Amino acid sequence: MKSGLQIRRQAIHLIFAITLIASWGCNNTQTESTGTSPPNIVILFADDMGYGDLSSYGHPTIHTPNIDRLVEQGVRFTSFVTGSWCVPSRTQLITGRYMPRVEFGGGTGSDGTGGLPDDELTLAEALKNAGYSTGMAGKWHLGYKESTFLPPNQGFDSWFGLPYSNDYRKPWVQTEEPLALYRDTTIVEHPINQQTLTTRYTEEAVSFIDASSEDEKPFFFYLAYNMPHLPIHTAERFRGQSGGGFYGDVIETIDWSVGQVLAALEKQGVAENTIVFFASDNGPWLNLPDRMLQEGNKPWHQGTPGLLRQSKATTYEGGARVPALIRWPAGIPAQPATDELVASPDIYRTLIEVGGGELPEHPVDGYNIMPFLRGEEDRSPRDEYLYILRDRLEAMRKGKWKLRLVEDDPQLFDLQNDPGERFNRAEDFPQIVEEIGSEMRQRANELEIEIPGLNAEE
Repeated sequence: MKSGLQIRRQAIHLIFAITLIASWGCNNTQTESTGTSPPNIVILFADDMGYGDLSSYGHPTIHTPNIDRLVEQGVRFTSFVTGSWCVPSRTQLITGRYMPRVEFGGGTGSDGTGGLPDDELTLAEALKNAGYSTGMAGKWHLGYKESTFLPPNQGFDSWFGLPYSNDYRKPWVQTEEPLALYRDTTIVEHPINQQTLTTRYTEEAVSFIDASSEDEKPFFFYLAYNMPHLPIHTAERFRGQSGGGFYGDVIETIDWSVGQVLAALEKQGVAENTIVFFASDNGPWLNLPDRMLQEGNKPWHQGTPGLLRQSKATTYEGGARVPALIRWPAGIPAQPATDELVASPDIYRTLIEVGGGELPEHPVDGYNIMPFLRGEEDRSPRDEYLYILRDRLEAMRKGKWKLRLVEDDPQLFDLQNDPGERFNRAEDFPQIVEEIGSEMRQRANELEIEIPGLNAEE
């Protein structure tokens, strides 16, 4: 007997197929765009936005109607996970790999000498090899000290943005390195005007879409906002406009930006065959170091993890689980929110395969989730996720169970019934602790990292 979920997914798939057939019969132009042309791709990536910061994820006073449109027309993920802080989350998205697999050779913030090595195939490189025009605006954070590390040498035809987080300057970070705005590999602004970063990034995205739409090639654009990472900023015209204070103004500015990008796609007639993916890189920065509370930064200038536990730089769900939405009218039927497990490396692999690109020869940690999104499969292909923090495998999710091995005693959470990680069930299910712990040892050995509180050599 089929489950209710199976019946619902099959019904959605049937309705979607009938809709496409009808559209093909009415419009030959759409047949070409939805049937044979590779989709355009736009990624919108917020910085430190919490799981509960959007109205579609339950925020009572911040209103995000443009992002919510993606919910209405696509798929909203409620169990989307990524790295618990900036660099690993971007590594997973851009390379499809857990960060310990990538030999950066040093840090990637200010004064850091590391960066993506040549043997990593970035998402932009894979899509460019498949015939895409590629562009980026915003935060990179995957190496800058050598020009070979910067986006124009990592598969992007153009880039306008910052090489790392917007707090990498005094008084927040003790560095002599200038926090500078780049155009491709050249510094074009220092000091920078952070109030207009989001609006200028948006203008860059819209200009790229307008120019690319005149080309026969598909395009990929990556808009990586610096906000709402502290110190938060927004243009003066957005100040005092939200019901959620200054932080709400910043979030609603990002929502405005999303609206501008969606409007540009519609204006150019490419919205139907464009994949738009929106997510945050990690949870909100609630456990702020004292250095951040300077020059007007306040503890309340940050978001909320909603009902999730903890925040950025932890391996609790509040650090790794983020708001995420995907829309592709020509390829993915609009459907109810899904609590199936999906992770950022899956976006890497899915977009490359949908775009007709080739995956690297080395291992990747993502799955192609498109059959699941289309309703061809009942479940996400992902059943596990590794929660890695600073070269330590602190936790692993397997099905509905998550095991953390950071404290003296193991913590086992049933995320299906307890997403807030309030109740430790380790004593109730010692066999599950043993099974997941054993798999953690294997994965830690494979990645050559440690497990706190557990001997990885056992």
